[in-house]
Amino acid sequence: MPTSTVADPSHESTRWEASPLDLEAYLARIEYRGPLTPSLETLRALQRAHLAAVPFENLEIVTGGEIHLDLASLQDKLVRRRRGGYCHEQNLLFATVLDRLGFAVEGRSARILMGDDAHRVTPLSHTILAVTMAGGDWLVDVGVGNVGPREPIALEEGVEAWHGRWEYRLERSPLGYWLLRHRRHDGWFNLYQFGDERYYRADYEDHNYHVSHHPASPFVRRIVAQHNGEEERLALTDLELQTFRPGEAPELRRLDAEALPGVLRERFGLVLAPAQEAALRRRAESLAVASPDGERLGS
Repeated sequence: MPTSTVADPSHESTRWEASPLDLEAYLARIEYRGPLTPSLETLRALQRAHLAAVPFENLEIVTGGEIHLDLASLQDKLVRRRRGGYCHEQNLLFATVLDRLGFAVEGRSARILMGDDAHRVTPLSHTILAVTMAGGDWLVDVGVGNVGPREPIALEEGVEAWHGRWEYRLERSPLGYWLLRHRRHDGWFNLYQFGDERYYRADYEDHNYHVSHHPASPFVRRIVAQHNGEEERLALTDLELQTFRPGEAPELRRLDAEALPGVLRERFGLVLAPAQEAALRRRAESLAVASPDGERLGS
């Protein structure tokens, strides 16, 4: 078992529901056996392990289910049933784990750009985290699909970070926000921008309802599954599977509806209940392969 200096549950944060967390089950889910002391090294290792194990996906929505953000629901879905989730689910669970371990973690909310110009004001819709430690604040995000950072990034203007062979940069946007950028094969790509205001579970509940129910939301309109790997990243949108490698243009594979459940199992580690799998296949058969321009995934 890992060595641990777990915080006393009697001092749990009112934001994260830390005391009911099944920490051992979560650590087994992400196959983490390292130290649990609240250090930058531990934070890096936990973030990498989480991303390796827990994919980004919206399959509950497109098969007729609901997304719930209470801790019992998050543990049941992401840990016990070994499913994935999108930003609100993943970062709330990760924040709860960090809080339980004694990290000072706060919620933030970001405006997704996904390539848009940073002058554009997009809605607040993406859950992220800020962790205070090692003499400063760090951006932490395990819920931005296949393009997100794999490690914490220091909240300092102009900082550049290499996470393996993937490169990121944090700047100030023209609107005065923090701006997270990712270098792709064709240049710098704006991911999202955010401020320093603290956000709470009630805010995320509202954001979650909107993105999981609004008919214009890409998570309502599209089948989405993504994986943020160390050497290879995957993005499934409807029946198109893209594979990304550092410095290279993505490879595209088109799928048929019958192949979709197998791809989800083999490439993303996602196994659905039979009724959900049947609903997903029916949904896939009804969708056009091409996605309209301008839809933002990864939030």
